[in-house]
Amino acid sequence: MNKIPDILNPTGVQVSRLNYIGNADPYITFFFYNDQGEVFTDDKEAVTGYYLQVDIWTKGNFVTLAEQVKSLMKNAGFTRIYETELYEKDTSINHKVLRFSYYEENS
Repeated sequence: MNKIPDILNPTGVQVSRLNYIGNADPYITFFFYNDQGEVFTDDKEAVTGYYLQVDIWTKGNFVTLAEQVKSLMKNAGFTRIYETELYEKDTSINHKVLRFSYYEENS
């Protein structure tokens, strides 16, 4: 599941896992908030579910970038399960939160 930066590469925006150190605006961070077994056969995990959050941070407008992220993630097989908008008052940054799920069969 280290493919997230590759999936989001077409945005042209800096993508970082957990936190970003730099001066780019906008930038994207992501993290996995849950991985769990979804299907079990013969006492073995047959399908793993991955749940991740993608955050867009900008002092500007994130609408176009958010639509691009949603499209790229959908094309990569992810399902959007949650979305909200926040304003980080202490840093004056607009924050778009997108959550996705992905299921992978184990061999």
